[in-house]
Amino acid sequence: MTGAPIIKLDRVQKRFGANVLAVESMSLTINQGDFISFLGPSGCGKSTALKMIAGLMPLTAGTITITPPDKKSEQDLAFVFQEPTLMPWATVEDNVYLPLRLAGVNRHDAASRVQKALVDVGLSKFAGSYPRALSGGMKMRVSIARAMVTRPRILLMDEPFAALDEMTRSKLNDDVVRLAATHGLTVVFVTHSVFESVYLSNRVVVMAARPGRVAAELALNTPWPRNDDYRISPEFSQECRRVSDTLKGTLNVDDIDH
Repeated sequence: MTGAPIIKLDRVQKRFGANVLAVESMSLTINQGDFISFLGPSGCGKSTALKMIAGLMPLTAGTITITPPDKKSEQDLAFVFQEPTLMPWATVEDNVYLPLRLAGVNRHDAASRVQKALVDVGLSKFAGSYPRALSGGMKMRVSIARAMVTRPRILLMDEPFAALDEMTRSKLNDDVVRLAATHGLTVVFVTHSVFESVYLSNRVVVMAARPGRVAAELALNTPWPRNDDYRISPEFSQECRRVSDTLKGTLNVDDIDH
């Protein structure tokens, strides 16, 4: 179940220079508890839109409104990038502690939060390890723990699992769904994968390129959160076909890799 609107995009536009219109007239309402996937080809503005929501990139036109948290102590949002971006000289524990350290939280007060974040992603036994000793999937778990330690209301994820093998990606999809459900997160997730978007989301925002824009919003009415049984169900196949057909309808010949 989702709640009241928490993020509103109203006719958002982003230009790079005079000739590149990256996002055009993007309007979207995201509710508390939504798991939204931005799906589309390269160059359709998915990551650009996500960074504008995060405040990492200025808008050219339009507005993005985020409803303030109920409690001043709540963190508004956290961002998980495509690469884990870990400090190689720091332990897993210190990498997760980083945002709290930057916020002025001393190590003693942060300790229980860091430990809880590591437990949530299954890395409590690796707190003293360094990134060089971790697999790609484990590094991404550290990145997710670093985001979760701030106790965000909104989690923004920019293709975090694109470089991982299928089994690791599926497991991390399960973990993200579990974390979102357990903590009542609102998640906006960028992906190129139809299968990933259908498994994770309660709504898929299909985007088209040149210029980047919302082509369709598809509500997924199958029960959420989901598990492995859903991946082999007829409902999953049907929804994947529906989303895939919608995506294909947005593609120009130039958007398709040959």
